Amino acid sequence: MKNMDNEAQTIGSRIKKARDEAGMSQSDLAKILGFESATAISLIESDERKITAENLGKVAAALQRDVRYFLGDEEIKTVDVAVALRADKDLSSTDKDAILHFIAMAKKKND
Repeated sequence: MKNMDNEAQTIGSRIKKARDEAGMSQSDLAKILGFESATAISLIESDERKITAENLGKVAAALQRDVRYFLGDEEIKTVDVAVALRADKDLSSTDKDAILHFIAMAKKKND
């Protein structure tokens, strides 16, 4: 389902908005994508350069956004457990590590 607020936006403008909201520089994102300079990100954000599906997936992961957001669809909000655990001040480091270990074991079981 298309998000009406995003309909006029382009993939490039959505990448820029998400990058800004994440507090990430164009250089940081370029490094994650394996580009030599921030110029490539600038060109993508201004819609002067296309982005591959593979790189769009990397952008989504780096900016912790659902790929659907960049395509103008309704975004499914996901919670990054590691981020949530870092924010929880009531759990000890040992408890946080145990939870992350349990999640890793569950993922391996499903593979």
